[in-house]
Amino acid sequence: MTVAASELPVPPDVSPERTLSAPEWGMACFLLSEVAFFSTLIVTYVAFMGSDVVGPTPGQALTLPIVIISTLCLLSSSVVIHAAERALERNEPKVFCLFLAITIGLGIAFLTFTGIEWHDLIFNKQLTIGRNLFGSTYYTLVGFHAFHVTVGVIVMLIVLSLAMAREITSKERAGVRLVGWYWHFVDAVWVVVFFVVYIVSTRVLA
Repeated sequence: MTVAASELPVPPDVSPERTLSAPEWGMACFLLSEVAFFSTLIVTYVAFMGSDVVGPTPGQALTLPIVIISTLCLLSSSVVIHAAERALERNEPKVFCLFLAITIGLGIAFLTFTGIEWHDLIFNKQLTIGRNLFGSTYYTLVGFHAFHVTVGVIVMLIVLSLAMAREITSKERAGVRLVGWYWHFVDAVWVVVFFVVYIVSTRVLA
């Protein structure tokens, strides 16, 4: 007895499992190593908190207003770069360039406010990297984060220049997505740094 082909059971439609590409795995591993790096810096900062016998303390040196503004710039940039990625997926190069330029501008604004804050700390509060343990751990932690922001801004400037030359289209969105991953990571790290340095330590060591 034969069974018509139309009567045979239809196998379920099994979609291939979504896995990370080789570049995505590479970026994920890199970011995990960066998590370990910043975790070490943050733990070191906390471990030496309150060990100084020479001022100024975090509560005496750090002020929130300018840091809150710079934080809003950085967190807003995370939203904007996501919008840029979506624009590239929709094959809207002009919108992508606009949002990416805004992201770069917000990153530069963050660095500018950090420079203003450091100028005040060094020349008005006399807090240098060699002043005390707080100065050493503070400038190391915040300085390395600012360095990572600077790298991100430079990379995005390169991407923007390529996009304006029409060398980046929706086909290259995977590479742009990795840049977005890095920038989101930098923003996430700053949230932790802001909480530990500007909220916790200034309250504990007023």
